[in-house]
Amino acid sequence: MATKVKVGIIGTGIISKAYIKGCRKFDILEIAACSDIDMERARAVAQEWEIPKVCTSHELLSDPEIQIVLNLTIPKVHAQVNLAAIAAGKSVYSEKPFAVTLEEGQRVLEAAQAKGVLLGNAPDTFLGEAHQLCRRLIDAGEIGTPIAAFAAFAIHAPGGPPNRDFMFQRGAGPLLDMGPYYLTALVNMLGPIQRVTGTVRTPFTERVVEHGEYQGRHIAVETPTHITGVFDFASGATGSLIFSFDIHRGHSLPRLEVYGSEGTLSVPDPNMHGGIVRIAKGGKDWQELPHADSNEFTRGIGVAELAYALLHKQPNRANGALAYHVLETMLAFEQASLNNTHVQVVSQPERPAPLSDDLDFVMSPRL
Repeated sequence: MATKVKVGIIGTGIISKAYIKGCRKFDILEIAACSDIDMERARAVAQEWEIPKVCTSHELLSDPEIQIVLNLTIPKVHAQVNLAAIAAGKSVYSEKPFAVTLEEGQRVLEAAQAKGVLLGNAPDTFLGEAHQLCRRLIDAGEIGTPIAAFAAFAIHAPGGPPNRDFMFQRGAGPLLDMGPYYLTALVNMLGPIQRVTGTVRTPFTERVVEHGEYQGRHIAVETPTHITGVFDFASGATGSLIFSFDIHRGHSLPRLEVYGSEGTLSVPDPNMHGGIVRIAKGGKDWQELPHADSNEFTRGIGVAELAYALLHKQPNRANGALAYHVLETMLAFEQASLNNTHVQVVSQPERPAPLSDDLDFVMSPRL
């Protein structure tokens, strides 16, 4: 039986159920408490999932038994909650994005370093077997020298209930909401990004909910909703992306591919831990590569990996430096568009180490 690391959840919205379900598949984790600004919602989630303690965030942060705070709040308060948890001496695993400004992100990094705690941050999907396989294929030279990559996520986002309006506010939009999955996957495969340029647009200043209970609601749009970008990896490869809430229908979307001197790698949806990995080499047809599909992990493997790192006093892979780099890259696209220039990405984290088969949190999930 693995040593238990107690986790306290702050934020019991929609995504919390996926995390609770995912975390409970790992013997190393124990969900000990939950909290929310809406205490009725917290109590309902605790009852549904048999979480033993419901409390205020202050009480949760004051509990000496809780070692990791799982921050599932809305984007604009991610940094605020992280800083409070760090001040209480807790390690933190937060939903994406890492913060909504570089200044906030830097404060979180500095506070964690000063306090000696670990930072973890979504997404953790690159730790899934499908994406680890893609990493191994690239490292082994199966597509030759990586030349370029392409990422695309494009939907028509019509809005919905008031508690989802944050999707159109600063800290969200298509790039900050979905970009972390794609860019983290790319950094895992190809290393850090060095510079970016691009064009961002906000074609509509408001959305009108088109269907369902909230049909006719008007939602103010405060962030770019169509982003086209070009970026360079420090390794020499280039990349391009399209992220949009303004496209009604696109062919073969979402999409993530890596192009090499000897072939092309089709990477599965980075919002998932598993999926189909395909490779095409030498002008031949696509070949599907078998692997142990890890989609059953859902959210939670990053929290387990953080707990393992905490117990073994070593760095974690889905860490704050990686998340800050992805945040800096995403914010640079708007900066480049506004200033009509390329923007250098200052942070240059190391690629996360590949997963090893002998890690306890991987070898003993409760599946």
